[in-house]
Amino acid sequence: MTSYDIAVIAGDGIGPEVTREALKVADAAAEAFGFSLVKNEYDLGTERWLKTGDIFPDSDFEDIKNHSAIYLGAIGDPRAPVGLIEYGIIAKCRFDLDLYINLRPIKLYDERMCPLKGKGPKDIDMLIIRENTEDAYAGMHGFVHKGQALEVATQTMVYTREGVERAIRYAFEAARARNKRKQVTLIDKANAVRAQDIWTRVFAEVAAEYPDIKTDHAYIDAACMWMVKNPEWFDVAVTPNLFGDIITDLGAMLQGGMGIAASGNLHPGKVSLFEPIHGSAPKHAGKNVASPVAAIMASSMMLDYLGQKEAGAAIEKVVSDLLISGELKGVKTGAQPTSEVGDLVAAAVRASVAKA
Repeated sequence: MTSYDIAVIAGDGIGPEVTREALKVADAAAEAFGFSLVKNEYDLGTERWLKTGDIFPDSDFEDIKNHSAIYLGAIGDPRAPVGLIEYGIIAKCRFDLDLYINLRPIKLYDERMCPLKGKGPKDIDMLIIRENTEDAYAGMHGFVHKGQALEVATQTMVYTREGVERAIRYAFEAARARNKRKQVTLIDKANAVRAQDIWTRVFAEVAAEYPDIKTDHAYIDAACMWMVKNPEWFDVAVTPNLFGDIITDLGAMLQGGMGIAASGNLHPGKVSLFEPIHGSAPKHAGKNVASPVAAIMASSMMLDYLGQKEAGAAIEKVVSDLLISGELKGVKTGAQPTSEVGDLVAAAVRASVAKA
């Protein structure tokens, strides 16, 4: 039997609760499709930092690197300085493992979940490819005269040809694999952020190698507008890191909110990280009220990435069917007990495979 080693970082707040349900569903899919997941849990997050001062010890990081995938629940706690734990865990994985693709599916399953009037599942089905290791998030920042009246703060946007090209090429391959509209849209702000001209030029060069894929372009402000007005225009979009961070949260709201949105941080062919995109919501921790749907969708993405595409697709279809039928009462906090949702989806996955 094929087996996959999964490094589990449940993290802070509601992270452990939603992670438990996501892995419950992943195990059900594994059992149904004849493979197994060996889960190794790592005590990483704010609680450990408060107790020991450790954020991500080198020994843990070296061990995690040897897994098939990393599953992350949620990170963040108001007891820690802003960004300390997030940068120490999520950013460390992204940069030190070179997880250069942030993959964000934006897909509406039930029209009732969409805030846009007159838009349904046929209109909202896109894939956002966010470059994940460069731009303003590369960490090149500084302060002069800190705390004084003449303080200056700087942050440098960084783009390399290699970094830009590999993200763009991934987007074209994704559009070809999706085989839907077969279109890639470049989203940038090269008219104002002139360094992003490198995106314009590399996009044109790569596009020439994919004559079967149509291309489009939108500046980030216009893209936000068109995503709301005409989301059906988008198939695959590729964008620099900062703009990708913003526009994917807009996309998440189109599909029903943070409670359903999941992401993959990928280095194709190597260990990669999967997570729901919502926060840790400490005020809801331990109450069994947080929706685990986004976490479950992240487990679906993880299985797909590991090559178990049928299992990943089965989880996605079950979630969609349960939302449409009303058995799954939505993705908002308190809609259903966390554990009840995990049990419901896991049982439905087993039943759907047995029926097939």
